[in-house]
Amino acid sequence: MSEELGRIERPPAEEFHGSRKLYFVPLVFTPREPPADLLEKVNKYWDQVEAQINNLEGKLGSVNKIYHELVPIGGEEGAKAIKELNEGSSTIAGARIEKGAELQPLEDAEALAEFMDWGRCLAVGLQSQKAVTKVYEFYLDAQKRRNEYIAKQIDDTLKEGETGILLMTEGNRVQFPSEMQVFYVAPPALDEIKRWLREHSPET
Repeated sequence: MSEELGRIERPPAEEFHGSRKLYFVPLVFTPREPPADLLEKVNKYWDQVEAQINNLEGKLGSVNKIYHELVPIGGEEGAKAIKELNEGSSTIAGARIEKGAELQPLEDAEALAEFMDWGRCLAVGLQSQKAVTKVYEFYLDAQKRRNEYIAKQIDDTLKEGETGILLMTEGNRVQFPSEMQVFYVAPPALDEIKRWLREHSPET
């Protein structure tokens, strides 16, 4: 169960000694050429994420492992992939890698490709309700298998006493091991971004 970071004023380090800790950081993506006011909020968000993770590291210890959604490879190649995906999360990951943290592969490439392909099928606007239903079933099945793989990757690689960062979009259904301490890093700028997106959505 995730804990809202803002509610953890001064977590006593001894309470988490020896346990596995995971900082869940919501991924925020922007258009290729975002409006200036949105870009300002996104940049502020990543600055606040950095500050809050630094705060947690100061109390609970340095990050040992890094996991990033959409990245099925680790090491230098994985770091390059993150940089192409998201500049903000690349900065967060890169700062920890420089201090010795390991970037771990999070995804199974084939399962990820299948999940994204079924998502594209749903997005094109199929005319047949039967086809929509069938594709949606395939999509949910691929999502379930993908989430199970992600959970297993974290469980297998984050050792006792270690701390990891998971950079992933909100709304996922990944089930983390019950004994793992999961901290939800949600700085104030995240709500500002969500509000901006709501106000500028085509439906409003």
